[in-house]
Amino acid sequence: MKKVLITGGAGFVGYFLAKRLLENGNIEVTILDNLQRGRKDEELDSLLSKENMSFVNGDLTDKKTYERLGKNFNYIYHLAAVIGVRNVQENPDRVLFVNAISTLYLVEFCRDCEDLQKVFFSSTSEIYAGTLHHYDLPIPTPEDVNLTLLDVSSQRTSYMLSKMYGESIFFNYGQKYDIPFTIVRYHNVYGPRMGFMHIVPEMFVKITENETVDVASPSHTRAMCYIDDAVEMSILACESVNTNGEILNIGNQEQEISVRELVFTIAKVLQKKVDFNEIEDTPGSPSRRCPDISKTKNLTGFSPKVSLFDGISKTYHWYKSRLHTRHE
Repeated sequence: MKKVLITGGAGFVGYFLAKRLLENGNIEVTILDNLQRGRKDEELDSLLSKENMSFVNGDLTDKKTYERLGKNFNYIYHLAAVIGVRNVQENPDRVLFVNAISTLYLVEFCRDCEDLQKVFFSSTSEIYAGTLHHYDLPIPTPEDVNLTLLDVSSQRTSYMLSKMYGESIFFNYGQKYDIPFTIVRYHNVYGPRMGFMHIVPEMFVKITENETVDVASPSHTRAMCYIDDAVEMSILACESVNTNGEILNIGNQEQEISVRELVFTIAKVLQKKVDFNEIEDTPGSPSRRCPDISKTKNLTGFSPKVSLFDGISKTYHWYKSRLHTRHE
């Protein structure tokens, strides 16, 4: 029986990843989370009640946490991180500290896991923002572009830099101590249970409650990827021997859409007529973001399946009765 550890497993991607892994059968899953952002709600409680599931409430920046885990994991998905625009703006020190220290402690832990087949590190599309700002960036963007920082003194740089540092940790520790790893860069993944600090659930609330909705950065484009597709790509990326030591984009380049058209699609799903007030671009927001996922498709054999309309419909079905319970 395979044994899997998911750090940050109470969060958005982690929850759906754990749920999907259990469906594969013959597997034991341990979720590690400090619940500072992830939610121990009725859905997580239901998941944890299943056979071969366990939960550890712990802080990855505390070395004692690792003593409670055991060292017989075959796969480790490292999703835990301090993320979100509000944290980057208000707590850039925590972003840098937690994301760096937790990753360093985790790879040290991995050195003693004798049955480890792969560590999966969750990076971000934000890592391309500096290159886009300073130079011409090919779009759809492949993984092998040179990375450039934004202003190193800015708060926005803290998250990008923490993930660059994390990627470097895995390459250097992985090569020196023979730790098998794969790095993925997520691009605009959406779906149920993702909180309210994202454009899709944010627009569910605004369109439900208002006759006129402000739309910032209306001409900017994003490539939207439904959570089910992102999870399938993640599992295949982690478990395939073809992906050892590779960086892979995870997203859906076939569904690049302007913010304007995205909001129109959301309104169509909600079957509500509203007026849209287009306002200025959000400072620091890239005008276009779309991953080249050809490498991911070649190495995993998987292509995204869920259309934008179906994905938003499934997402709204979950949020419809929860719009009053807003959280990050």
